[in-house]
Amino acid sequence: MPDISRRSLLRATGGMGLGLLTASALAGCGTSSAAPLRSGRATIRLWTHDPDYIKIFQTGAKDPGLMRDSRYDYRWDITSSAPADIVTRLIAQAVADGDTPDLVGLNIDQFPRAMGASIAKNLFVDLTDTVRPFGDDLLKLAPYTADGAPYGLESGNAITVLYYRKDLFEKYRVPETAETWEEFLEHGRRVSADHKVSLGMISTGDNGSIVNGFLQFLLQRGGGFFNADGDLILDSPEALEVLEFMVRGVRSGALLALPDPYGSACAAALKSGRLAATAMPNWYNAAGLQANVPEQKGRWRIRTLPRFAGGGHIASTMGGTAFAVLKDKSNTQAALEVLRRVYLSREGQILRYRTGGYLPTLKPLYKDPELIGTKDEFLGGQQAFSTYRTAAADLPLFYQAASMQILADVLGGPVLDALKGRTSPAAALKAGLKAYRQQVKR
Repeated sequence: MPDISRRSLLRATGGMGLGLLTASALAGCGTSSAAPLRSGRATIRLWTHDPDYIKIFQTGAKDPGLMRDSRYDYRWDITSSAPADIVTRLIAQAVADGDTPDLVGLNIDQFPRAMGASIAKNLFVDLTDTVRPFGDDLLKLAPYTADGAPYGLESGNAITVLYYRKDLFEKYRVPETAETWEEFLEHGRRVSADHKVSLGMISTGDNGSIVNGFLQFLLQRGGGFFNADGDLILDSPEALEVLEFMVRGVRSGALLALPDPYGSACAAALKSGRLAATAMPNWYNAAGLQANVPEQKGRWRIRTLPRFAGGGHIASTMGGTAFAVLKDKSNTQAALEVLRRVYLSREGQILRYRTGGYLPTLKPLYKDPELIGTKDEFLGGQQAFSTYRTAAADLPLFYQAASMQILADVLGGPVLDALKGRTSPAAALKAGLKAYRQQVKR
């Protein structure tokens, strides 16, 4: 089994389209004549892109407290692959009536490929009954919902906060409590002019990085790409405001243009101190900062995001992976049980946080004393969970649609043109919307 690092996989976006796949091709692929396994040894075929998930499921399945009274004795058959390859292979195997997994990890930017042509409905277990007891206490179901039914459980409530170098903020007289992005950009303009240091970054590399960065700010501002019904809502005042904000930040030097948040250019900016702050999700602590600048342990802190003066939230989100259960297989019930125990119990959510830093998706756990008291030594011993708790209470909803990848493909170029000064923000959005509407008819 190849060891695929999370850092490298976070940079992988996009993937093959569904091509010739149709609803009729998938209509019977979810059915099986295999008798359901009701107890005993269950060898679960697990497909995922991240070694952390393998460790979490294997550890959880052996935990006596987590698995008490389970009818199953779990074993694992693991396949690791890149996120886009997992979905491509999954659909191809299903159409060919091949050997699909029992439990599959779906990267958030790959799930839209299963939202059209009733693919999710034909392949995955509808989790409506599984999640019903949790009501509104279960977070981040929306991105993995198709036609009103949830098909995946999110691994971690990726919450975007502001990471900042406390020592550099003190050195350059940047207030840690700046209330708005507008105020923050003004400090960034000054620090850039005087010291060639930026207080944030904007991705200008591949479409995925560009569009994800834009979406992260747009969600915070209260906008989005799609609503709950899958209708495009990008043509909005919020979208224009956010893109203008990004362009203004890059031009003033307050925001540093980098190919992506994980590569060598970003690492160099972090090491040199040229990048003194950045808005990124909680997983960036390990995947971005600790991976690139472990020697800066103790210098970084987090806080909730500055607000946009025009409204919105003090938090945002980017990234994620949900797990879905394949329907009508012999191990379907066994896979559903282990997923439910590891992903919908207090013990399982704490296991995920301890193992990979995945924030809880159950609201009550943001008040859990065991988590609130956790200190992050990389963040100078900060009790970071109190910041996550405040942010989680004001986290925007994120909806997807089957045409999400088409939008990303056509929007990345125009947004980049605006960031590079080759066009205006208004013209960039107009060009992206026009290209999208030419390809998607709703």
